[in-house]
Amino acid sequence: METAEELKQALNGITKWEQEQRDLWIWDRIARFPFKILDRLTPKFIHEKIGKALDELGGYIQDGGKYLVSSGQIHQKLRESGDLPGNFPVDQLPLSVMDAVAKDLSDSRSTFATLQGATTGIGGIFTLAIDIPAILGLSLKVIQEIGLCYGFDPNSQQERIFTVKVMQFTSSDIVGKRAILDDMNAESASEYKDSEAGNATLSRIQGWREVMTVYRDNWGWKKLFQMVPIAGMVFGAWINRGMLQDVAEAAHMLYRKRRIQLRIAEMEYHHPE
Repeated sequence: METAEELKQALNGITKWEQEQRDLWIWDRIARFPFKILDRLTPKFIHEKIGKALDELGGYIQDGGKYLVSSGQIHQKLRESGDLPGNFPVDQLPLSVMDAVAKDLSDSRSTFATLQGATTGIGGIFTLAIDIPAILGLSLKVIQEIGLCYGFDPNSQQERIFTVKVMQFTSSDIVGKRAILDDMNAESASEYKDSEAGNATLSRIQGWREVMTVYRDNWGWKKLFQMVPIAGMVFGAWINRGMLQDVAEAAHMLYRKRRIQLRIAEMEYHHPE
């Protein structure tokens, strides 16, 4: 296991990443504006398809639905990577093992997203109706898998709420990212395991539909480039890969931070100064 000093150094690295997310880039706002107009030109059937996907994702918070992943395979990967027996508690694994499996999963899902983006890009904007629900589902999947790598089980409703907050963070503009980070930093890592704290977090999301609508509205570049059949293959592959990498990075940092905070809290409890 890591020493207190190693954990604090790791936490400092995540804090630096968070600060980078808060930095204001002029292009962050400029790049979004044209696509709010473009969104109005999107055919109705695509909006209906997206709306159905949003309804399904809303059910994810309540019971997981078809988007809930199984922990068995991820736990097996973790124990095999750490060369540990099957009954070894996953949340006690060294951070280095958790990090390695999380990275492997991120790379694998990003590759899959690249192929998916290329495939659905062939048909231009019309195959976007297939691509958007698929990439949303894949985003949820990789967030849950990375959460499992750090010992957090999506079978808990509170953890599914946190999953949605990670998606919200990834898709938000600079103002939204700051607000979400401030919200997360205002709570201790242990609060996410508490039922009452989970309910409070749910109310602060202000409804899953708002979260998912923001996520949808940030597909501007994909909508623009995938209007061109065939050429959409290249852009679809590139953009899907980038989006999955962003989601995976946010999940990695935010779940890793929670695990580090929990370990520091445990050390302080058992070995108070």
